[in-house]
Amino acid sequence: MSRRFPDRPIVGVGAVILGEEQVVLVKRGHPPLEGEWSLPGGVVEVGETLQDAVAREVLEETGLTVRVGPVVEVLERVQHDSDGRVEYHFVIVDYLCWLESGGLTTGSDAADVCWAKIADLPEYRLTEKATAVIGRAVELARDT
Repeated sequence: MSRRFPDRPIVGVGAVILGEEQVVLVKRGHPPLEGEWSLPGGVVEVGETLQDAVAREVLEETGLTVRVGPVVEVLERVQHDSDGRVEYHFVIVDYLCWLESGGLTTGSDAADVCWAKIADLPEYRLTEKATAVIGRAVELARDT
């Protein structure tokens, strides 16, 4: 199934990897959101659990191995083209994750990766949804 103009919603996962007042961000290398900063993540493969998909996507995009924690948020990203047709439709499950090992490196599907200070997030021009998910993850991390 094509990601662009799909027949049905596509299931994706995202990772909120928190450090000392920091979060891992990925500059997207492909549409949608190409060239924009976001959370690491991607599409779930057939037969793959959501948690396995998160760990795989994080490793592929950032070089980091993570322990996948609780769900932070489930959200939809629907984007229409100029004719009003659904160009992209993703259902995304974002997880709180903790760094286990590895060094941050730019991998597949990413144009760049970084540890961003939480206080500096406005400089990365994240989507409103991504910013809200990070905020919820910070609160969740404090409670766990």
